[in-house]
Amino acid sequence: MEASGRAAFVLSNLAEVVERVLGFLPTKALLRAACVCRLWRECARRTLRTRQRLAWVSALESGPAESHALVRALARELEKVHVLPQTVLYIADAETFSGHEECHDQKKARKRNSKETAIALEKLLPKRCQVLGLVTPGIVVTPMGSSSNQPQEIEDGEAGFALLFPKIDGVKIQTFHFPKDLKNRVFDESKFAEAGLKNNPDLRVVLLFGYNSWKSGATRFLHQIVNPLNEKSIILAGGQVESFTSLTSENSNAQPSDACGVVGLAFSGPQIQSATVLLDQDVADERTAEAAMQRLKAANIPERNTVGFMFACVGRGYRHYKTKRNMEADAFRKFFPNVPLFGFFGHGEIGCDRIVTGNFVLRECNDVKDDLLHGYTTVMTLIHLGSTKPNQV
Repeated sequence: MEASGRAAFVLSNLAEVVERVLGFLPTKALLRAACVCRLWRECARRTLRTRQRLAWVSALESGPAESHALVRALARELEKVHVLPQTVLYIADAETFSGHEECHDQKKARKRNSKETAIALEKLLPKRCQVLGLVTPGIVVTPMGSSSNQPQEIEDGEAGFALLFPKIDGVKIQTFHFPKDLKNRVFDESKFAEAGLKNNPDLRVVLLFGYNSWKSGATRFLHQIVNPLNEKSIILAGGQVESFTSLTSENSNAQPSDACGVVGLAFSGPQIQSATVLLDQDVADERTAEAAMQRLKAANIPERNTVGFMFACVGRGYRHYKTKRNMEADAFRKFFPNVPLFGFFGHGEIGCDRIVTGNFVLRECNDVKDDLLHGYTTVMTLIHLGSTKPNQV
């Protein structure tokens, strides 16, 4: 009894011991422990503030028709993650997310609904979390467990991922949405400032995704968004996706399903560093793919607390390289062995060769504005979110 009494005293009075114990708990268990008493609540808050590393959930396996693999993976893995997501970017394959059936003669087979799938994903996440969800023809994903796992180019079949960004000191991540106004051909650029994309000296990276690009006027509208943002002090990267399914900052149901527009994420903060390289049509074998990765490596972006993105045309992948699958993801892993890689195969790419370093010096050889919209290319991007303290999980 004396031993248990001493243990109870320690766990009720010594914050250093309590924080050490709580540090082993995943976030959901930590939040439950915070309800025990005031001391545990304060210790849990301090522990959460140290958890500033990106986490992710990957789904690579197909399963029952009732739910997408990403929904099942997120429901399972959120019990284990050690971050409290503040912003989530999820991307899933368009075919199975929306539930296009291969066997139309099976009357009992229930067809998935993209809205239902999106709602199921959002319900799993914290209520105050910003969520941006996209569906694309193919997925690029690093399996869970380690940032050094081999990234996979999934061009067919069920797959998806969710990037979980916690609150990071000195970094602000904002979602934005610019739907095309059918009544006005000219975009109101004052909306850029509202989204933090103008008059923002800390803006470093903008990930842009055009949706429903098949609609009349969609390409022209994308130019109206991209061109004013094409400044050498900002990294722009992304591509054209099938559609967007989640944007919790607004009521996306107000937009008709066949409307077109641009959604994305803006990364602001003086500690952010980033670089992009463009793999054009001439990059057609292992040697030229690795040469492009060497250009990205030469940017000297710190690799700790860094995430990689790959935005590729649906015409690339094994259809382009022919002799080998996973060519570009393998080339990335060769030069960046500890950086997780995510992305998609889409209907057009946004980006160029551009580097923004830690002291915010742009290394570029000319003053001509780059052409940012491409087809049949791949854009590789690195985003470094700043240094982390040794005790951060």
